[in-house]
Amino acid sequence: MNAATNTLDSDGLRQFLELQTDAVNAVTRRIYAAKDALFERYGRGGEDACREDLSFHLEFLRPVLEFGSQAPMTDYLCWQAAMLAARGMSADSLEVSLDELAHYFVRRMDPKSGAIVREALKVAWANFQHAKTELPQPPLPHEPWAETSAFEAALLAGHQGEALAIMDACIDMGRSLVDFERHVIQPSLYNIGEKWQTCEVTVSQEHLATAIVQTVMTAGLLRSPPPVLIGKRVLLACVAGNHHAIGLRMVCDAFQLAGWEVRYLGADVPTGPLVAHVAEWKPDLLAISVCFPQHLVTAKDVISQLRMRLGRNRPAVIVGGRAINRFECLAEKAGADAHRADASAAVLHATQSLAA
Repeated sequence: MNAATNTLDSDGLRQFLELQTDAVNAVTRRIYAAKDALFERYGRGGEDACREDLSFHLEFLRPVLEFGSQAPMTDYLCWQAAMLAARGMSADSLEVSLDELAHYFVRRMDPKSGAIVREALKVAWANFQHAKTELPQPPLPHEPWAETSAFEAALLAGHQGEALAIMDACIDMGRSLVDFERHVIQPSLYNIGEKWQTCEVTVSQEHLATAIVQTVMTAGLLRSPPPVLIGKRVLLACVAGNHHAIGLRMVCDAFQLAGWEVRYLGADVPTGPLVAHVAEWKPDLLAISVCFPQHLVTAKDVISQLRMRLGRNRPAVIVGGRAINRFECLAEKAGADAHRADASAAVLHATQSLAA
């Protein structure tokens, strides 16, 4: 399963993008016009949720239509099924929405393009059925240290002082901030993310945990010994639409402590300003982060614009993030020069490549 899917040409992709908003509205109306009790009992709130879910379907479908890989769509449908189950809804509603989307695009697009979209949705549902609605396991974090469970408990309880004390104790023992981030912070955040997906953790708890982690990382950086500068520059940014910046911040810390001059732009950086910043600052390396497969579409655009604007003078581009960790093959399709799964690996690759 998860074989490659035919992709849309540029005209077909343009049609698909132009129709997305209307597709969401039209399919939502059709689903509610059917008076299906599964949706009817949720009233206006259910209609809004249906519209939101359809928007997500199309966001995850776009990389399938542009890159040809079905695997990310299968993962997404399994995750969506788990979220529907948490709302007390059957995964059957997914089949209804995918069928309705297929009918819509067949009617509204040219025959060839419409058939490609319909087939992509058909294969996506078949792959999901083959997966037996089991939520795919996320990429495994690094082996947690003994302090990880206490650190996670401090994050969920909102106890910033306790989290800072755990970090201080680890550094007092001679452990590095980069290792603390890999073996304590990252596993804790993975666990909290999984608990959020199963409604064991609230949105406010997840946001508070992220805020505390950012404070802990800053304090840890201040406690770390100053590095010897190596005369290399790296610019780091999450592409537009990616609001998950903690992983990239870990990469930033690793580069800084390895002696690189760093500029960290953070989450959700628009493509135009990002390309302009690269052209102005002239880094040796651009590190961009993608969380979901659809962010690779944006990464591809960033790399394309850099190539057009700077030609051979563009910096090397390394891409990372959750989407790359799970689907490495997509990095090459986005045009990246390299991809790495974690901060230390990214620094090692970049240092070796630029020294060659």
